[in-house]
Amino acid sequence: MERRLRWLVTGGAGFLGVHLCRGLCDRGDDVIAYDLAEFPANENVPGVRALAGDVRDGAALERAMAGVDYVVHAAAALALAAPDEIASVNAEGTKTAIEAAARAGVRRFVYIGSTAVYGMPRFHPIAEDAPLDPMGPYGIAKARAERYCLAARGVETVRIRPKSFIGSGRLGIFQILFDWIEAGKKIPVLGNGENRFQLLEVRDLVDAIRLAALNGRAGEVYNIGAAEFGTVNEDLGALLEHAASGSRILHIPSRPAKAVLAALAAMRLSPVYRWVYDTADQDSFVSIEKARRDLGWEPRFSNRQAMIATYDWYLREGKELARRTGASHRVAWKQGALRLVKALM
Repeated sequence: MERRLRWLVTGGAGFLGVHLCRGLCDRGDDVIAYDLAEFPANENVPGVRALAGDVRDGAALERAMAGVDYVVHAAAALALAAPDEIASVNAEGTKTAIEAAARAGVRRFVYIGSTAVYGMPRFHPIAEDAPLDPMGPYGIAKARAERYCLAARGVETVRIRPKSFIGSGRLGIFQILFDWIEAGKKIPVLGNGENRFQLLEVRDLVDAIRLAALNGRAGEVYNIGAAEFGTVNEDLGALLEHAASGSRILHIPSRPAKAVLAALAAMRLSPVYRWVYDTADQDSFVSIEKARRDLGWEPRFSNRQAMIATYDWYLREGKELARRTGASHRVAWKQGALRLVKALM
């Protein structure tokens, strides 16, 4: 009889962390959720053991990792956080976690990165060997964390670069979109909406992470995203048709819209940060062929399926959770000046 695998998930109380803990526990493995935040009381994940701790505390991490086979490092400060916190958690926290995993004798360390490290490439699909040109404090910290992974000694590392992922439990910036759709408001789309923008269903990401730990090549990096996706007009249009709320797309000129959004973000009057508005009218999709080949991974959900399922979850359960605001994916983000824009739409 095979021994049950033991996993530790940093950021285990977050949106991805909860889904990952559930997916691993459902397979009969032992899972530790390591996070500063409490594991959500409304999430029923039998078998998960929650530990409170900071990823910048190497001694605490080493104790938590005792006897662990695989560490998935999903803890991160989001782009809304202060630049010094992003650097401390996302870059230096990763270095601390890698060193703790090596001391604890962990078999493999799976790092959850971001396609933000690519910046805004001119050519698509983006392959893993594309030059890195990270944007802003978040992208820069994520790129530095990857360098720490490549320099690791004493533990194997595998890196994942997922596209923006959604699913049940995802609020944040998507809650703003869903709130406007439910209210029947026009949805501003920068440019003509003919750009292709790839997303990812969180359950597909969970599958990819597990396969990367078990089958990935040490030292390698893998792009993860939906296989089926269309233009913004097509995929968002499908969601609006499904919602049947009267909401429709409103195309607006990109340059003045970006200038306004940049000014609002600088004054902390909008949660829409640079990475979101700068890429909104651009193609943004990665090649997933390497993950398919090396990991034996295949995504199950298209952009449209993921968006529609997440919106339906929001109507059933998410609106109640959205009463809480903050800076994580599991709570609503304060809309600020966007509330005025919403009223005008």
